[in-house]
Amino acid sequence: MSPQESSSERARGEIGGLRPAMRFLAPYKKQITGALIALVFTALVTLSIGQGLRLLIDRGFATGSPEQLNVAILVFFSMVGLLAAGTFIRFYLVSWIGERVVADIRKAVFNHIIDLHPGFFEENGSGEIQTRLTTDTTLLQTVIGSSVSIALRNALMFIGGLIWMFFTDPKLTSIVLLSVPLVILPIVFFGRRVRTLSRSSQDRVADVGSYVGEALKNIKTVQAFNHQPHDRDNFSRVVEGAFDVAIRRISQRSWLTAAVIVLVLGAVAVMLWVGGHDVLAGRLTSGELVAFIFYAVMVAGSVGAISEVYGDLQRAAGATERLMELLHADSLITAPLHPQKLPGRAAGSLVIEGLRFWYPSRPDTPAIDGLDLQVAPGTRVALVGTSGAGKSTLFDLLLRFYAPQEGVIRLDGIDISQLDPADLRSHIAIVPQQPTLFTGNVLENIRYGCPQATEAQVMAAARAAHAHEFIERLPQGYQSFLGEGGVRLSGGQRQRIAIARAILLDPELLLLDEATSALDAESEFVVQQALEELMKGRTSLVIAHRLATVVDVERIVVLDHGRIVATGTHRELLSRSPLYARWAELQFGEAALAAG
Repeated sequence: MSPQESSSERARGEIGGLRPAMRFLAPYKKQITGALIALVFTALVTLSIGQGLRLLIDRGFATGSPEQLNVAILVFFSMVGLLAAGTFIRFYLVSWIGERVVADIRKAVFNHIIDLHPGFFEENGSGEIQTRLTTDTTLLQTVIGSSVSIALRNALMFIGGLIWMFFTDPKLTSIVLLSVPLVILPIVFFGRRVRTLSRSSQDRVADVGSYVGEALKNIKTVQAFNHQPHDRDNFSRVVEGAFDVAIRRISQRSWLTAAVIVLVLGAVAVMLWVGGHDVLAGRLTSGELVAFIFYAVMVAGSVGAISEVYGDLQRAAGATERLMELLHADSLITAPLHPQKLPGRAAGSLVIEGLRFWYPSRPDTPAIDGLDLQVAPGTRVALVGTSGAGKSTLFDLLLRFYAPQEGVIRLDGIDISQLDPADLRSHIAIVPQQPTLFTGNVLENIRYGCPQATEAQVMAAARAAHAHEFIERLPQGYQSFLGEGGVRLSGGQRQRIAIARAILLDPELLLLDEATSALDAESEFVVQQALEELMKGRTSLVIAHRLATVVDVERIVVLDHGRIVATGTHRELLSRSPLYARWAELQFGEAALAAG
């Protein structure tokens, strides 16, 4: 069991786990006060209905007087009207509080986790976080907006019902108090089993949704490998598993319903037998007997409702702790107390000294090991090396996604650890190998890093990225919806959108992470033109596996196991670095090297 799971299980057994969520109620004291007043009012009116029934029978039916009957009916309807008005106010306010508090919690959690360092999301899956923000908050909303109100109302009904029962007939009250446990214990027993099976049923339904989502998201792969028959069989097993759990839940719920009917109505029959004899003997009026039965049923129902709500409170306590874990997670990358500021337009000078870094999961293997590098403003430097040499890690450190254990990185002479990460990143743009596009239109995706940009500025950036022409051919031009992850565009088109986004940001430091490796020759040619436009006058670091894309840069840095093993131009490295010469021979061929 994971730490998160164990902590969640502990919270399910402790209602006190809900306490951290209570601070979100503080801003809404007026609404809470109004809801409590309405709750007490409706509880008192409900309890008074029993007396209304007594008056209706003893003064209406028993006396045979139409006037008395009319008065009793009028009193009864008045109580019903008051109950309806109070219930409306209580339900509205309590539901409003539940929705408002959950909305506040969702915003607070999201606003916090969106600033957490990327390493946090390597240890905590995005699916798990989404579940906490949706399923857990929905459970919390049910508790705050319903269950707590139900528990308080039924507690008042239980206490008030017992008091009225005692004043009506102490002897029958003693019988009820003895029989209530006999009625409640089976309800609690079956109720727990139903709740357990309900959770299992929800898990199985979630499995169904996950399987459908995965298959449809990768439908091309599914069909390319003719995997549909296997997917149908697997999906059928998942659905049948959900059906089996649901049937067991329905069976237990059916037994619970039958047990409630037999036990509650059986208890009412016993009270009717004892009370009926008292009525016949003149010790009790018919109205008092009806009122007593009304209160007895109310007391029994209150206890059953409270036992059901208790299970909801336990699960909500676990959900609250899971949410609070996210809300209290610390980011390893934060702004200093008094951050320094880069000039409005930085020069782009980059100095790296004695840089060492290793990931927490691999403390014995440094990803960057004693790296020193200087990049003059406006120059282009290529980083080459095998996978795992530290190229992408260096980009992550430049963007302050991680902090190095040793060494320093300076941008324009300022240690980047002394900068606010947001200020630092506003001077840097990255074009990754697989560009990230978001659900939305072209315009929104290009100005993702510069939301205040005008449409004219977006179009200018698209023209510079050689993207304007194909954007104009889209059905709605810049307003065209791109689909999830830009699925409606080709690889080259997505890459040019990403380049336009970087051009619009107008950075001083540009990071290109193998930006053309996944493209065909024609797309690569167009994208390379866009990149040349983007790199003009900017300090540029280029990660490259294909040496043909970087043979003309001012300097190539050869990385191996986190260290710089050689630097120079393409021609210099062919004679100076055996490692680089071997890569060049593998990619260009011996004859091409000899000729060029």
